Parts: sequence; structure tokens; C-alpha cells
Amino acid sequence: MQKPLVGIIMGSKSDLPVMQAAADILTELGVSFELKTVSAHRTPELMFDYAQTAKSRGLKVIIAGAGGAAHLPGMTASLTTLPVIGVPIKSSNSIDGWDSVLSILQMPNGVPVATVALNAAQNAGILAAQILATADEDLSERLAAFKKQLKEKVLNS
Repeated sequence: MQKPLVGIIMGSKSDLPVMQAAADILTELGVSFELKTVSAHRTPELMFDYAQTAKSRGLKVIIAGAGGAAHLPGMTASLTTLPVIGVPIKSSNSIDGWDSVLSILQMPNGVPVATVALNAAQNAGILAAQILATADEDLSERLAAFKKQLKEKVLNS
């Protein structure tokens, strides 16, 4: 089994239906990943450990999904030099998802988090693969084939 290159984390198990799309696209593209529940508020020690050890464990990118106050992506980014992609999730405690979008989007200078659209975990997975593809020509070719399929779907519809 290949060591995971992408970490997919989420604030709670209820986020899995959204975050599964990141796992699915990474699987389709042949990118190894790990999937964990790590809450910024309920398991802060676990979040600190996860973020601080991610690079030494071989991860190259972290995708962090969260709803409501959505602190997980930003707090993770504050603890690692790895790129972090935030997925705002419209959860049961969200205000139409805007609270999550703004919490992830409005990071202070020095702590960047790439942010995708609300519930757009698939885009987060694609972006993670694109980051990895800058140093992996085989992955770059798989991404090109994926994008060609997208084009063909539009042209054939």
C-alpha cells in the first residue's frame, strides 16, 4: 500500500457525505490519501498533532472540511507549512453555509488557506492532485485525461 500523499480531515463524521467526493476523485486519479475526523473544537490536541506531524508522515497536501465556525482549515494551516485546501460545508449548524465560507476564506496574511466553493470537496481533491502533479508527470497526464473527459461530456451533451 502506498503512503498517503493527501490528508483529508473533517470536523465531524456528519461531514463525510460531502468530503467523500474528495476521496472519490483522488481514488479516480490514483492519488493515495488518508481520511480522518479531526475536530478543531472537540479534539484540539488531535488537530495539533495531526497538523504538526503531517509533513514528517509524508503528506504533501491537506484538505480540511468544516461547517459552522469552520476553524479546522485555518488552525491546521497555522500549524504546518503544507498547502491546506479548505472545504466550507453547509452543515446543520451553518447559516446557509456563509459562516463556513467566510471563516475559511478570510484568513489573515501569513496563514493562507486555498478555499473551494461550498460543499465542493471534489474540487479540493482535484486541486490537491494538481499541486502534486507539479512534481509528478504521470499524475499530470491523468489530470489531462480527466479534463479531456470533462470537455467531451460538455460537447456530447
